[in-house]
Amino acid sequence: MTGAITDDLLGAAAAADPYPIYAELREHAPVHWSERHRAWLVTRYTDVAAAFADKALSNDRVRPVLERRRAEGKTSPGESAAAPSASERVLAMMADWMVVTDPPAHTRLRKLAAGAFKGQRVSAMDERITTLVDELLDGVTTGTDPVDLVAEVAYPLPATVIATMLGAAPEDRDRFRDWSDELALVAFGAGGEARAERHERALAGLREMDGYFRELVAARRAEPGEDMLSALIAGREGTDALSDDELVGMCALLLFAGHETTTNSIANGVLALLRNPGELARLRADPELRNAAVEELLRFDGPIKVLNRWVVAETSLGGRTISPGERVHLVLGAANRDPERFTDPDVLDLGRSPNPHVAFGKGIHACIGAQLARSETRIAVSRIVDRLPGFALAAEPEWKDALASRAMESLWVHPA
Repeated sequence: MTGAITDDLLGAAAAADPYPIYAELREHAPVHWSERHRAWLVTRYTDVAAAFADKALSNDRVRPVLERRRAEGKTSPGESAAAPSASERVLAMMADWMVVTDPPAHTRLRKLAAGAFKGQRVSAMDERITTLVDELLDGVTTGTDPVDLVAEVAYPLPATVIATMLGAAPEDRDRFRDWSDELALVAFGAGGEARAERHERALAGLREMDGYFRELVAARRAEPGEDMLSALIAGREGTDALSDDELVGMCALLLFAGHETTTNSIANGVLALLRNPGELARLRADPELRNAAVEELLRFDGPIKVLNRWVVAETSLGGRTISPGERVHLVLGAANRDPERFTDPDVLDLGRSPNPHVAFGKGIHACIGAQLARSETRIAVSRIVDRLPGFALAAEPEWKDALASRAMESLWVHPA
């Protein structure tokens, strides 16, 4: 190959359609050191799957950033070096979340959380999720003007579901959405001179959320219910249990991870169907296809583009030696379009089987809330398809310029 490889996963072109960049990397440099991102980009399915099982690649990815900032005494514009910056305080609050820890801490937290995510508990939410989706769609189907399905359905639904599952008051769902947005400023925001302001906003949101969840934990300890938080408090048989700090962290993680991921899954899935009218018609004609359809929509244009790992011991991926202290970006979107693993990977095939995509990760760190995200996506996409029989794309979507998430600002459609 001649010329430089395009490895910029940020910017307008990569945001709108990253798949040509993924294909180039996968074919010509499947394990590629990117000066742009100061990380290894891993794009082949085989290598990504191997990385998930490689103990040299740590998921403890917040603490190293926090420790480095403390060691270097870094501050952002507007922050004082005399006291911990807003950035450090935000990172410190996130460092012990289950999703960014390794065994043995991760093993313990996941075991204690598992009971709250039992299949029957999630399945029992299907009726409530359907009702919520229909309530949101009631406002969409009453008019003829274009509507933004992100703002009207995909964005509000997950926060409402999580609030319901945690036993929070329904009227608090707007606060849940606001807190999730503040966390997203840190997890998915761009760098630059806005960093200090961004982290100050996130810190304010985290403090408010922390206080709210502590009150909710105290209320559920005093009077348990049938909600997920009560199940988390009850834990498993034995003497070990989640502390109040761990319960608050688990609630925050459920809110943030569940909201961002599910919003993207719904919106990206609807867009994929609109751009593939033959598959949309196929789905309408065969409701039994809906579970398989969700898996294919997740593979085709999933909610997360990149997962980050820190290297803690020398290892090898795709024939390249990777050293301690380096970062690895596992490019899930590229792995899910790898022609060595999927036949016609750039074709949407709702009946694809088998479909071993890695949209929710793999191994011990696979998303614990994946079943809930699947249920919300299946129900939301199905109800949109059923209730908007003539809907069509009204404008090209505007994509967020983010490294980690595959997310739209808006998805405008003609409802009929």
